[in-house]
Parts: sequence; structure tokens; C-alpha cells
Amino acid sequence: MSQAVRSFSKGEVAKHAFVGDLWVVIDLVVYDLSKFAPMHPGGISILLNEEVAGQDATQAFFGLHRQEVLNKLQYQKLRIGVIEGAPANAFPTVAPSDALDKVPYAEPAWLTEGYHSPYFSEGHRRFQKVVRKFVKEVVYPDAQKKEEDGKPPSKEVLQALADTNIIAMRLGSGRHLEGRVLLEGAVRPEEFDIFHEMILWEEFSHIHARGYSDGLAAGVCIGLPPVLNFGNEKLKDAIIEDILSGKKLICLAVSEAFAGSDVAGMKCSAKRTEGGWIVNGTSQGTKWITNGMQADYFTTACRNQSNGSIMLMVVERGQGMSTKLIRTSYSTSAGTAFVTFDNMFVPDDFVISETEGLKIVLSNFNHERWVLTTASIGIYHRWVNQRRVFGKPLSSQAVVRSKLAAIISRVESCQNWLENVTYQMKNMNYVQQATEIAGQMALLKMYTTRASQDTARDAVQIFGGRGITKTGMGKHIEHFHRSLLIDAVGGGAEDIMADLGVRQALRKMPKNARL
Repeated sequence: MSQAVRSFSKGEVAKHAFVGDLWVVIDLVVYDLSKFAPMHPGGISILLNEEVAGQDATQAFFGLHRQEVLNKLQYQKLRIGVIEGAPANAFPTVAPSDALDKVPYAEPAWLTEGYHSPYFSEGHRRFQKVVRKFVKEVVYPDAQKKEEDGKPPSKEVLQALADTNIIAMRLGSGRHLEGRVLLEGAVRPEEFDIFHEMILWEEFSHIHARGYSDGLAAGVCIGLPPVLNFGNEKLKDAIIEDILSGKKLICLAVSEAFAGSDVAGMKCSAKRTEGGWIVNGTSQGTKWITNGMQADYFTTACRNQSNGSIMLMVVERGQGMSTKLIRTSYSTSAGTAFVTFDNMFVPDDFVISETEGLKIVLSNFNHERWVLTTASIGIYHRWVNQRRVFGKPLSSQAVVRSKLAAIISRVESCQNWLENVTYQMKNMNYVQQATEIAGQMALLKMYTTRASQDTARDAVQIFGGRGITKTGMGKHIEHFHRSLLIDAVGGGAEDIMADLGVRQALRKMPKNARL
């Protein structure tokens, strides 16, 4: 035992059980709550309980709180020692921000000690540590605050994403990464692959702030790829660097109230005029547009009035555009908007395609669905060992272990299917992905979001009232349960995804196949 840490007998602690002189023991550590007790959020009376004041309050504490509460600096200052006989490591130290979770199945297998993976290298593991540290130290505090008050992510955090080139990395590998320093040198541009991007999305999902997560320039990840992959050089030169440097934001504006997942049924239209196009979409404006409230550019699909084809263009915010906030089941931090265009002029240089817009939009969906699936899987977490009922840990109940078995099976199957699909994407170009795995990606997204709903329901049952409470021990469960349907409808609703997957399989069915 370090001489710097005092030790107390249980009898000595028991003497301090009164207003103005109140000690408790949690996990063998002695806390002096004398000055804190009157400010206790749950009131002082609960601390004066005969099973808490002057006693080992470990069970009572963890029945209501998460471990992260004790890690806060204000509570660390209340530690005065340990109980006699406590091991040398009893006095807690806050785990480093890049630490892995030791709870079984809390991390994907490739990050679990003793496990191996054909997809991830030591370089990927080093990258993951740097990303986790960045997310926990830079993003998480802002995420929790903004998710609650509904305001957009802080400009400082968005700029940090740009300065470290995380915005660029979330677009995948490619020429746009050349010459950039990626996350302070965590990976070289020529080494960056889709598994590095997968790590980014999974780690960012750990902020447990789904609206904020979308507000954190998620629109760039679906609005800019059509420009990168199909835009003309003048358009690229005009907007890409401003977006990657964090000066401007772009989003994707293709969904409409009456079209929904049927992109081909859109009503927004474009009419030829001198030097460009006039775009109109008022009563039939684009809806549910992520980052629409903050965006400077809108990658927009509309119908060419001259021939009926679907065009794709970038509309710059300006006179004739209106954006109205839409309140969804998650935070308004996402900036979800209803966007209308009233005689908006779009110059020819900002047109991505006059005739192949639908094809480009559909090819873009593969990456969007992959991102949604990756982030959804990354959200899975399980905490049940610390909660007790009828004098026993909740995990001692057979019905709870059955639910845990189902949760583990779902998350592991989703993760492994995702890794396989990701490997195929790594070795395919855009065209191959559309013809070979678009259906499989759609089925994976459908399966993952349905599994998420089952898992959220099981988690709420395990946590009881805590699972529907926005603060305390079950806050992440409540948030997961409330916001998960965003992924179920984003990028294509589940039933549409299921049908897409089966239709692609049927198109490949051999003509002579027989039972």
C-alpha cells in the first residue's frame, strides 16, 4: 500500500455517519461526503440511510449510478483513503482515454486480447487508439452537452475534425487524401483503407449522442462523394477544399415527402436557362435533410423538365432557398431540415449530371448504408453485472442470461457480416459494388437495424425503469431505444432494403436452377 494513501478500519468509518460528518465506502475506497452531502442531487436523506452513512455503500451506489460518476474530478477530490486490508491497486485511477473495455463482447473481436482477424493489422489497432482518444477527449464532452440542448456541434469541434483531416477520412480512401496529414500522422494517406474508415464510424458512435453525431458534418459524407466521384473539375475546385477544411458544409437533398425511398418519383424540377438551370421545389421540397439547417451546399436531385431524366447538381445556399427545422425523435443538433427551392439559379459548372442523376444517387446509397450500419453496430453496449435484484446480481437470473445470449449473438453476427462486406468493398470499385453487393449491403442494414430494435427492447427490460430514464445508470439505454429508428429509415427503410436484397439475388438466379 502506498504511504500516500491512508487506510481506515470499518469501525472508524462507521463513526462518521451524521450531517456535517459523513463518510461512505465504495469499492473499498473511503469518501468524505461531509461538505458534499447537502448538494447531493438526490437529496441528503438518502445519504443518511443506515445502509449508506458510515457503511459500505457499494451496492447502493451502483444500483443507481454508472462508474463514470466516480471518475469525475469533483468526486475524485472526495477520496480520503481505503479500507484496511484493501489491495494496493484499490485506490482507483481513471483509465486512459484510449483504453479498451475489458467486458466480454463489449469490443469487436479484432480488438479483444487473444483474438485474431484477417482484416485488421497492427496499423489499424494503432489508429483505433488515436481515434478513441480523440473522440473521448475532444468530441464526447461537446456531444453530451449539445445533444441535450439541441444546438449544433461547436465550431471548435468541427474545426478539430477538419484540422486532423477526419472529415476527409470519413469519405474513404482516394486522391482527396493525398498530401494530407491524417490525425497527426496516425496513418499515411497511401495506407488508409476502408477498415480505417470503419474504425472512425464505430468509435464516433461511442459518444451516445445520435443527433449530435449526424450534426457533426455527417451530411458531408453523403453529399460530397457524388462531387468527388462524378463532378467536373470546376465544381471540385470551387467547393471541395472549403468543405474539407471546415469552412463550408454540404449535405444530400434527395428525399421528398411524397417520394420517400422512391428517388425516381421526385417532383423537384430544373428548367434550362441561359448559363444554367432554374430549380423549383416548393410544396414538394426535399425533406428530412441531415445538416440542412447548417449546410452551405446541397447536392440535389431534380427532374429535367426538357426530357424527364433525373439530374444531379449542387445548389448553393442563397436567395430563393428556404430551410425549416424538422424535429425528429433525436436531437435537433442534427440540423434536420425541410428544404425548398423557389426559382433558384444553378450555374452549369455546378451540375454533376444532366441525365445520370438517378444512377449516381443509387450508387451513393451503398456507402451511406454502410456508414449507417457501421455506426449502428458500434453503439451496442451491455452493462448488467452491477445491478442487483432479490439480493443477487441481475445476471444470475436465467431469463436475463437468455436475453444476453440473444444480444451477444446479434451483435457478433452483425459485426462479422459487416467485416466481410467491408472486405468486399475494399476490393471492388463503385460499379462492382453496385452490381455485386448492393443487395447484400441492403440486407445487412435491414438485419442490423432490426437487431438493434430487439436489443434495445431487451436492454430496457433488463434495466427496468432505469432504461427509460434520460439520466443516471440507464441513460445510454434510453437514448439508444429512442433514437435507433433514425438508422432504420435513413438510407432506405427496412422493407425497401429487404426487397432490394432479394431482388438483386433473384436477378442472379441461374435459369436452370432446380430443387
